[in-house]
Amino acid sequence: MKLYTYFRSSAAYRVRIALHLKGLAFESVPVHLLRDGGQQHAAGYAAINPNETVPTLDDNGQILNQSLAIIEYLDETHPNPPLLPGSAADRARIRAIAQIIACDIHPINNLRVLQHLTRTFDLREAQKAEWYCHWVERGLQTVEKMLASDPRTGRFCHGDTPTLADCCLVPQVFNARRFGCSLAGLTTVERICAECDELDAFARAAPARQPDAE
Repeated sequence: MKLYTYFRSSAAYRVRIALHLKGLAFESVPVHLLRDGGQQHAAGYAAINPNETVPTLDDNGQILNQSLAIIEYLDETHPNPPLLPGSAADRARIRAIAQIIACDIHPINNLRVLQHLTRTFDLREAQKAEWYCHWVERGLQTVEKMLASDPRTGRFCHGDTPTLADCCLVPQVFNARRFGCSLAGLTTVERICAECDELDAFARAAPARQPDAE
């Protein structure tokens, strides 16, 4: 199993967490998103991922992309431990938390969007940072309300074992801290991230632990 990854990509970070939670061995294949004009745009990589993004998972010739799709594939093909446990309503809740991060926050803050804002609208670094943190803070505040108000929140986002939601939450909070966004009032979010940090799977997936870390 090969994972085409970039150490700072939050989408790749999600999949690394899931792979480690499942105890699955994989080879990391670095794709540097900034070097050489962006290695994700090279013809060889674009041939396996036409969207020219990371991550891409090669599972014995089965090529998959999009982090949530990859994680659900892993959960279906390697069901223990489950990352989408419980009833249909429980799984919908887990997906909703994950999708607020992966579908609402991340797409308008990822590298190619930030590059477009800079190149097309000549945004200064301070303006780009304000854009980034506005959407991250707003999205994480929504996640905080969902977590704090629901008795199904336990040690982790849903119950007392990590799920798909935690795979998404930790990388987003990592990026929020990296870009200096405010985490004020996110007591449940920060508590859950601290719990995750105690687990080997999350520690091994961290950007600083990756072979391409700079």
